[in-house]
Amino acid sequence: MTIDPRLHTIAARQPHPLLFATISGAHLYGFPSPDSDYDLRGVHILPLRRIVGLDPGPETIEVSEVVDGLELDLVTHDVHKFFGLLLKRNGYVLEQLTSPLVVHTTPNHAELRSLVPTLVTRHHSHHYLGFAETQWRLFEKEPPRVKPLLYVYRVLLTGIHLMQTGMIEANLVHLNERFRLPYLPDLIARKLAGPEHGALEDADLAFHRAEYARLRTALEDAQRASTLPEAPAGRAALDDLLIRLRLTSRA
Repeated sequence: MTIDPRLHTIAARQPHPLLFATISGAHLYGFPSPDSDYDLRGVHILPLRRIVGLDPGPETIEVSEVVDGLELDLVTHDVHKFFGLLLKRNGYVLEQLTSPLVVHTTPNHAELRSLVPTLVTRHHSHHYLGFAETQWRLFEKEPPRVKPLLYVYRVLLTGIHLMQTGMIEANLVHLNERFRLPYLPDLIARKLAGPEHGALEDADLAFHRAEYARLRTALEDAQRASTLPEAPAGRAALDDLLIRLRLTSRA
């Protein structure tokens, strides 16, 4: 995927230096509609004076607007908050960090990515099980739509893949090269075709309900069989990187 140059301009406009900025959402997952906005996610670095002074800087910056003709949903976290999320069973921030759709990067981004194997645990499965349940509830609402159903399959397959390999893969097309679920290409094609094809009036709800239950069980089984550790081992390395980032961002 070619990165829209307007995204580089938007990243350069941010009020604090960025550790990284990547594309998340449907573009990362492999099924953006023609009308999909861009989900830009990243990490900003607050200067020391905004940490220790009387006027603290924002832990999180959120922007949802049309910028330079591009519909954008931007969220960045301060490096301290983001590192804290990395030490929890939060697969979403791991996906942001490892996204191959990179808008802005730094040497420290590469260093942080190298720590991912020390941050993944078998308990990240709970993130994907919970996210899948939320999306399944959305899908069961009338009328059934392709988007939440694709999210169900995406998160369950990402979770299974993570438990089995220790590696993050968020792109559903790439995941299905491994899992080969025959119904996914048609669902992805519907989503790519645009919102007019987003409803699934002809959906076989009983089939998808059974597939949802089967893949949930597969993720739970993969978690039990996983050799991933119980807790992250990278806390000290994250702490060292955080201190270095703060000391070099004094302005």
